[in-house]
Amino acid sequence: MSTQPQPTDSASAPAPSRGADAPRSLAEALRSRDDDALAGLLRARPDLLNPVPNDLTQLATRAGTRASVVRALERLDRFAQQVAEALAVASDPTSYDEVRGLLAGDDGDAAVEAALPRALATLHEQALVWGPDDRLRLVRTARELLAPAPQHPSPTGLGPTVTEATAGMSPTRVQDIVTAAGLPTTHDPVSAVQSLTALFTDRTRMSALLDEAPAESVEVLSRLVWGPPYGQVTADPARHLRWLLDRGLLLPTAPGTVVLPREAALHLRAGRAHRTPEPVPPPVEAAREYRPQVVDAAAAGQAYTALATVEELLKDWDEGGPAVLRAGGLSVRDLKRTAVALDTSEPLAAFWVELAYAAGLLASDGEADERYAATPAYDAWQELPAAERWSALATAWLAATRTAGLVGGRDGKDRTLSALGPHLDRSTAPEVRHRVLALAATLPEGTAPAPESLLSRLRWERPSASRGSRPATPDGAANPSDPPPPQDLRSRIAQWTLNEAELLGVTGRGAVSSHGRALLSGHDHGHGPGHGSDSEGTAAEQSLAAARAARLLAPLLPEPLDHVLLQADLTAVAPGPLERPLADALAVLADVESKGGATVYRFTPGSVRRALDAGQSASDLHAFLAAHSRTPVPQPLAYLIDDVARKHGHLRIGAASAYVRCDDEALLNEILADKRAQSLRLRRLAPTVLAAQADPGTLLDGLRAMGFAPAAESAEGDVLITRAHAHRTPPRTAPEPVPDGPPLPGDTLIGAAVRAIRAGDLASTAPRKEAPTSTSPSDGRLPRTTAAETLATMQAAVLTGEALWIGYVNAEGTASQRVIAPVRVEGGFVTAYDHTADEVRTYPLHRVTGVAELADD
Repeated sequence: MSTQPQPTDSASAPAPSRGADAPRSLAEALRSRDDDALAGLLRARPDLLNPVPNDLTQLATRAGTRASVVRALERLDRFAQQVAEALAVASDPTSYDEVRGLLAGDDGDAAVEAALPRALATLHEQALVWGPDDRLRLVRTARELLAPAPQHPSPTGLGPTVTEATAGMSPTRVQDIVTAAGLPTTHDPVSAVQSLTALFTDRTRMSALLDEAPAESVEVLSRLVWGPPYGQVTADPARHLRWLLDRGLLLPTAPGTVVLPREAALHLRAGRAHRTPEPVPPPVEAAREYRPQVVDAAAAGQAYTALATVEELLKDWDEGGPAVLRAGGLSVRDLKRTAVALDTSEPLAAFWVELAYAAGLLASDGEADERYAATPAYDAWQELPAAERWSALATAWLAATRTAGLVGGRDGKDRTLSALGPHLDRSTAPEVRHRVLALAATLPEGTAPAPESLLSRLRWERPSASRGSRPATPDGAANPSDPPPPQDLRSRIAQWTLNEAELLGVTGRGAVSSHGRALLSGHDHGHGPGHGSDSEGTAAEQSLAAARAARLLAPLLPEPLDHVLLQADLTAVAPGPLERPLADALAVLADVESKGGATVYRFTPGSVRRALDAGQSASDLHAFLAAHSRTPVPQPLAYLIDDVARKHGHLRIGAASAYVRCDDEALLNEILADKRAQSLRLRRLAPTVLAAQADPGTLLDGLRAMGFAPAAESAEGDVLITRAHAHRTPPRTAPEPVPDGPPLPGDTLIGAAVRAIRAGDLASTAPRKEAPTSTSPSDGRLPRTTAAETLATMQAAVLTGEALWIGYVNAEGTASQRVIAPVRVEGGFVTAYDHTADEVRTYPLHRVTGVAELADD
C-alpha cells in the first residue's frame, strides 16, 4: 500500500515541482513568496535574522523553532491568537471554511467572518500558517504548543479527538461503545472509531442521542463543555455517568480520569472553538472631556513641578548623596530620607530618583566610599531653557526600561527591589508606555480615556500568557467560582504609565496634552501589536519630536522672575519661579519654609550666618535685598543682618587641636564660665587664647549652639570662607535600555538579507548535472571532486561562460554552497561572479570541496 509523503515545516522536503498545486513544506511556501513578502516576515520576526539565514531552507527551519514560535505567538493580538488556537484543534490540513466554522459557530458571526481574512493574513505573513485556503497548515511547533494534551490543556478548553482518546482501548470496548450509541458493529476498531466520530459530528443524530440522556448526564456535560474537559470518576460510577461512559460521551484517559471528546464538545458548543470570539478590539472610551487649553495648562503646571522636584532632589545631593548599597541601589532608610526632603511619598520619591538616573543626571561616583551624586550632565542640563529640560526628562522616561513601580517589591529570589538597584529593567516598559499614550491620543484633544477601557484594549492587542493557560475558560475569562488571575506585568506598567505621565506633565487631567502629542510623534512607528521594537522610532525622529514638544510647552511655562517680596515677619515671597542666580543666592541667605505656586523663604540668624560664611558682607546682603525686592527692606530684617554681622568673626577658631582666639578677654571668660562649654574641654593658653581638645568643626558647632558667632580661620590667620561644595561624579552616560528581543532591522539590512537568502537558495536548489564523481544534488551535501577535476571544470567554465555549483569552506571552517560564474583562474585562485553574494569575489582553489555544472534547464 502506497503512502503519501507527510508535509513538513522545514525545508527538507523535495523542491516544489512546476505542477504542484500546493506547497508541501513551509520552505516551499516561503520560496513562492516575493521579496516584499519575505521582507515583511523578517520585519515581523526580527529574531529570524540573527544570523542571516543561508537560504530559505534555513529560514524555514529557524521559523519553526520553539523559541521563535513562542515569541511570534505572544505578539499576536487576541483574535489572531484565537485563529491559531482554532487551527490547532482543526484537522491537519484544514480549510478556510472549517476554521471559519470553529470561530463563527453553526449560527455564523458577521464580525468574525469580516475579521478572519485579516487574522489569517497576519499568520501567513509571520510564517505561522502556510498553504492555500483549502489546505491550511499551522506550523508543527505552534500546533504542539496550542493543541490539547493532558499535561497542557488547550487554550480553547477542548480535549482530544475520539481517535486520540480511544487509542489503546481494547477492540471489544470500542465495539461496546458503538453498540450502546445505537450504531451497527464493524469488523475492526478503526472503522468503529470512524463511525462514532461521524455520529458526534452529525448535528441531527447527535441531538437525537442527547435527547435520550438523563438530565444529570446533560448537567455533567455542561460542566465540562467549556473546559477543562477532564473529570474524575470512581470505580463504580453513578448511573448518569455510566450512561455517558457507555456511549463514548466520556472516554477514559487514565485510571479514574475521563475526558469529553472534542467532537462531542464542539456539538455542545454549537461548533465554536471559543466561548467568546473577540474579532474586534474593544474601543478606548472617554472618561471626561475638557477644553484643550485646560489640559495644556494643567500639564504645563505639572511639567514645571517635575523640573522643580528633580532640581530639588539633586540640590539635596549636591555635596554627595546617599551611599550605594553593596548590592547596588538606595537603602530603605535613604529612600525615606529622600521622600521627606522632597515632601512626597516613598514610591514617588523612587520615581523621581529613577527618572533623574534614566536621564543621566545622577549616578554613583565610583569612589572607595561610593555615593550617589549629580553628574556633569546635570550642570549642562540646568543651563537649558525650562521647556528643553522637560523634553529631555520626558524623552528619557519614554525610552527607559527601568521601572520605578517595582521598587519595594520582590524579585524571583525574594529579595527586595531597591531604587537605583539592579533587576528593575523590564524590556516591555517602553513599548507599553508608547502604546498607552498613543491609544489615549486617539481620542479627541482634551479627552481623558477611561483607564479600564484602555487596559482592556491593551490586553486584546497583546494578551498575557496567563489567559491561554486557564483551561476552564478557553476565551480567557474566569469562571464565576474561580479566583481572579494575578494582574500581569503589562497591565501594571500601563497603570504606572498613566500616573507617571500625569506627574511629568505629558498628560493633564488624564488627557494627552499638545506637547505630549508632539513628543509621541517621534515614537509612532509600528504602534500596533507585534511591533514592539519598531515603536521606538529613530533617534533623529525622537530628537525632532522633543524639539517640537519643547516649542509647544515653552509659552505655557511661567517666566522666571527677578524679584521677591520682602515682608516684616522676616520672610520673602517668590510669586513664581526665580531666575537661577537669584534663586541660588536666596537659597544661601534664607531657608525655604513652604513651596507651591509661591515659595516662602524665612530669614534666620543661622541662614544669615551661612551667607556671611560664604564670603558675603553685611553691605553685600543689604544691597542684594534692595536690588531684588519689590518692597522696601523691612527694618527687622536689616537689624537681623547687622546684628549677626557684628558678632560674626569676633571669635576665631583654628587648628591646634583646636583653639579659640579673641581680643576680648571678658568674652573668653564668659565662655569658660558657661557650663555648656564643659564638653569642649577648654583651657586658657593666654589672655586672648583658649585651647580645646575637640576638633575645629566640633568646637565651631559647639560655640554656635551656645549663641556665639565664631568664624573659622586658616593657619595663616585669615578667615575661612565656606562655600557649598558641589560634588560631581566623573562623566557618566545614561543607562542603556534593555532591548525587548533583537533590534528591529532597517530597510537596508532587510533588503540585503533578502538578496542573500535568495542567492543562497539559488545555490542550494539550482538543478545540477549528475556526474559519477560528484555528490548527488538531492542529498544536500557539498559537492566533492578531485583537485584536477575542479581545476579543469573551472577553466572550461571560463571559456564557455557557464555557471557552476561549488562547495566552499572558509577560513573559519564554515561550509557553504555557492553558484559562481568563473572569470579567471590563475595562481591557485578563481575569480568569479558569485550569484550568492551578488558580487565578484576571488576564492582559493584549495578551499573548494568540489564543483558541478548546472543543468541546462
